[in-house]
Amino acid sequence: MSELSDLSPCSHTSALAAELRALVGKLKRRLREQADAGDLTPSQVSVLLRLEKDGHATTSSLARAEGMRPQSMAAVIAALESAGLVSGSPDPTDGRRVLLSLTDACRQWVQEGRAARQDWLSRNLQARLSVEELAILATATELLGRLVED
Repeated sequence: MSELSDLSPCSHTSALAAELRALVGKLKRRLREQADAGDLTPSQVSVLLRLEKDGHATTSSLARAEGMRPQSMAAVIAALESAGLVSGSPDPTDGRRVLLSLTDACRQWVQEGRAARQDWLSRNLQARLSVEELAILATATELLGRLVED
């Protein structure tokens, strides 16, 4: 933190927030580099994450959740299906609807990507930080967790 101690409490908090936001953004970019996301768009990645988290869904429910038009979501889904990341099956309660879900290949790809990012971060923490700094980071991580609690 550069010269934050010379600022008023409100300015200090604002400067800290800006620095934290920039650092988190840079960390996210570095982590993204560690696992090849291929040529996926942010919308495609968002849909994959939503399907992983929430389970199967229809195109229209995904469109609502992502704030997109159904026609735009259909294009996102078509690209994911052609890449072998998403597949559709008839809804057992309403055969007119198609439920989309991640393919096994996609689940494996997601798992491998997470493992690559975890490995990179673990290696860098161990290589660049002392035991005392790791303890400080553990405390900071708890505090950051409080910021994002719902």
